[in-house]
Amino acid sequence: MISPFTIRISEERLSAIRTKVEAYDWSQLTDAGGWSAGVDVNDLKRLVAYWLDTYDWREVEQRLNRLPNFKTDIEGEGIHFLYAKGDGSRPPVLLLHGWPGSYLEFERLLDPLVADGHDVVIPSLPGFAFSQPIKGVIGPRRAAELMHVLMTKLFPGRRYVVQGGDWGAGIASWMAYIQPDALLGFHLNMVSVLAKDVVPTTQEETDLFKRRAAILDWETGYNQEQETRPQTLGVALADSPVGAAGWILEKFGKWADLERTSDGGPDIWAKFTEDELLTNIMLYIATSSVVTSTWIYHGKRLEGSQTFPEGTRIRVPTGVAAFPDPVFLPPPRSLAEKTYNIVHWNTMPKGGHFAALEQPELMLADLRAFITNIGDGTR
Repeated sequence: MISPFTIRISEERLSAIRTKVEAYDWSQLTDAGGWSAGVDVNDLKRLVAYWLDTYDWREVEQRLNRLPNFKTDIEGEGIHFLYAKGDGSRPPVLLLHGWPGSYLEFERLLDPLVADGHDVVIPSLPGFAFSQPIKGVIGPRRAAELMHVLMTKLFPGRRYVVQGGDWGAGIASWMAYIQPDALLGFHLNMVSVLAKDVVPTTQEETDLFKRRAAILDWETGYNQEQETRPQTLGVALADSPVGAAGWILEKFGKWADLERTSDGGPDIWAKFTEDELLTNIMLYIATSSVVTSTWIYHGKRLEGSQTFPEGTRIRVPTGVAAFPDPVFLPPPRSLAEKTYNIVHWNTMPKGGHFAALEQPELMLADLRAFITNIGDGTR
């Protein structure tokens, strides 16, 4: 059964969060070097001050409830999603977010795609936001199976298009691997899964691997922790709203395509508002999903789904919007083509890891171009 869903966080939950935010002992958080050592203390203090003095979850909740929210059970897992209907003249589109983002990354794409004729589905990934409860650890391959079941439940017998970044890109890629005949095509703004035996063979590919490895050595400690010990990390995240906010805020500061301040740190407020950031953070904290959202990393380790099997060739038409992500550098097209059937590739002028949120117009234009490129999907 697919049922309309109304967001309503209890007063008790909101009060408990506020009490802990108010009680945070800032004297314990000394500054180890601003953004160079993690989240900047002053930027976090600014966000928390706004949280306590200005932010109104109930007002946000009313706005979110004006979106077409639904919930359904998929093989025992509760999945929340936005579902807006076009006129049916274009294929259905599934938009998939990642961590620490949310379904709201795609909010500004919803109405334009519906106006184009698409039915649009934007889920919260299993264990994220309102896709609760989940029965246990779910990795990206299992999430891909669940997302396909959702789409077949909504659109039996119809092929569809998928767009994804971060975990959404990995899940979209596994959907193309598991159910290639169900997809007309899929569009990525992060190429995250390659065949296990893919190696760089050109100087451009080799140089990219070296540059990316040097960056990831500094930037992926969070991945190691969430992949191997999510429960231990969860003890802290579940107890401290300010701690969870800092854990998430750092990723927006480091992963988005941002201008620099005079001290060399990211100018996070030039791109994001406090309301945008806090609403995204509250979708983790208020919903009690800050822990279960990390399980997808552990699931990746358990599934071994960080790569496809050796020799894999994805035949589904693939589009890539290569945004200048400062951490997860886009690969050369030649490297992606070792695994994927690339039919559309666009090097984007700006926009980082949260591409649909940072540059919705660019993302929309490129997704539209890709869909036009693949046409009715005959291949």
